[in-house]
Amino acid sequence: MEKLLEQALKLRKKGLLLDSNTILLQLVKDFPQNAYINYQCAWSFDAQGEELKAVPFYERAISLGLPEKDQEGAFIGLGSTYRTLGEYVKSQKTLQQGLERFPDNRAMQVFLAMTLYNLNDHNKAMELLLKNIKDTSIDENIQSYKKAIEFYSDKLDEIWN
Repeated sequence: MEKLLEQALKLRKKGLLLDSNTILLQLVKDFPQNAYINYQCAWSFDAQGEELKAVPFYERAISLGLPEKDQEGAFIGLGSTYRTLGEYVKSQKTLQQGLERFPDNRAMQVFLAMTLYNLNDHNKAMELLLKNIKDTSIDENIQSYKKAIEFYSDKLDEIWN
């Protein structure tokens, strides 16, 4: 199993996505209760633009339990995949669940902001994005207005006279 998995991951890295996916599908058949293999299989479908096929593998991987590092990626992958499929409520729920476990994951916050945009919660989406920009940008101009960006991030509709 280990050698086949290693081969599949190398093939994916080389851009041989179909070959990698073929091996991963066989591994899932042989080891259906292996969370990591399910996760890698989901990822392989995602990499091919086959989001709908990725979903059950992401779901299974998360439900079976993954190591924290992989679990973090699986929540992002599943949440993002739901969003691209127009399943915005599922996307929001998945990403929020992921953020409960990994509250400092900036990528997950940004994917949640995209989903909130799709759900027409523009204020919350902008707030998340602005806070992430404020916290992560190394741009001197943004840093010089850090306090103002933070202050206005949740007050975008307010008008001061």
